[in-house]
Amino acid sequence: MPTVPGPSTGEGRTSGLAHLGPNWFAAVMGTGIVPVAAVTLPAQVPGLRTFAVGVWVLAAVLLAALLAATAAHWLRHPAQARAHLFHPVMGHFYGAPPMAMLTVGTGALLVGKDLLGYQVALGLDWVLWTAGTLTGLLATVIVPAVAVTRHGYPPGSAFGGWLMPVVPPMVSAATGALLVTTMGPGRARESLLVGCYALFGLSLVASLIVIPLIVRRLLRHDVGTAAGTPMLWIVLGPLGQSITAAYAMGVAAHGVLSPSYAAAATRLGLYYGLVSWGLAMVWLGIIAAITVRTARRHLPFSLTWWSFTFPVGTVVTGTSGLAAGTGTDLFADVAVALFVFLLGAWATVLVRTVRGLALGRLLVPAAAAASAS
Repeated sequence: MPTVPGPSTGEGRTSGLAHLGPNWFAAVMGTGIVPVAAVTLPAQVPGLRTFAVGVWVLAAVLLAALLAATAAHWLRHPAQARAHLFHPVMGHFYGAPPMAMLTVGTGALLVGKDLLGYQVALGLDWVLWTAGTLTGLLATVIVPAVAVTRHGYPPGSAFGGWLMPVVPPMVSAATGALLVTTMGPGRARESLLVGCYALFGLSLVASLIVIPLIVRRLLRHDVGTAAGTPMLWIVLGPLGQSITAAYAMGVAAHGVLSPSYAAAATRLGLYYGLVSWGLAMVWLGIIAAITVRTARRHLPFSLTWWSFTFPVGTVVTGTSGLAAGTGTDLFADVAVALFVFLLGAWATVLVRTVRGLALGRLLVPAAAAASAS
């Protein structure tokens, strides 16, 4: 996500291809969450599902294109690719490719099946979930290890991007719970559900370590650069995704665990979701105020703007889950309102990204990304 405007000449565009970073997968995440959020809303309107299918196709095409481009990047520019991994800012965004795969995979099962058929969509989801989960676990281990051993971060340097490598297991937990409901009885289904809870706990603990560091920066240091302000929205990601995961695992537990344990899992998901939803709303209010203040001064466009999409989308899915679990109109109304905001943000950022890419302003060296944090 972090980047700054670069050259707009033809030469700039050509050289920019050598600097393709993992932050570009945020565009897939932000696009892929739209259809997932759309079909899980408590209120459905005519044409919404058709729209969701179309956006999912766009996300799938973007994912395929970026995976191919990334493979070519590593083959043709291996030194630059390794430099991204060891960069103090760009390296954290190696958490984006796993989440992109997981999101598109879930979209395949929820809406892509309308085009592909159920069995093909299910198979695609399994492939993307497996790849996303394995690479996500690698990112959760490798990226923080590199950060600890290679970078001497000064006090107050924490930013939203620090969450990127530790959130993928939470996305795996939420999306894996959906796969649990497609499986027949047996040890494999039980193992997957238990594994989802383990992934949930891993990501939750890691997020609880990072989020206070970000809050501490806001309270004791500064907000950071204007270009980096949107990344404060990333904190909504682990909050919203954990609500979604807790609810989804509670639903999946029925028929897998004993009735008493399944009931406990449902209650745990509900109680956890209610507490975390309150925290998410407070954080949403804080960062909205910060963003408005920054925009009044100057909020330059960069790929950091994709932070306005995926994190909000996870809050939409989490709120929709609470609406289904409680039957409360409050959650249903908030879910719809947040989805409308998500649509506006996604459309705006998509158009600005296409225009910025056409002008050659977005593919820049990773060194320039540091100014966004």
